[in-house]
Amino acid sequence: MGQIILRLDRVMADRKISLNELADRVGVSNVNLSKMKNGKISAIRFSTLEAICEALDCQPGDILEYSKE
Repeated sequence: MGQIILRLDRVMADRKISLNELADRVGVSNVNLSKMKNGKISAIRFSTLEAICEALDCQPGDILEYSKE
């Protein structure tokens, strides 16, 4: 069975944005954003995903990746 992999860390590095700055822009706690960045979550709200995409000027597909492995 495949899995969804979060690539938030890669997009943040490409945009040169810190965890604290992104958390402030998105309105999510540092702890929750850190869990997202490290792939330690099982769900994400569309509203949070939209806010992250807005803040990082990216598409959901830049952050989420499907792996068949």
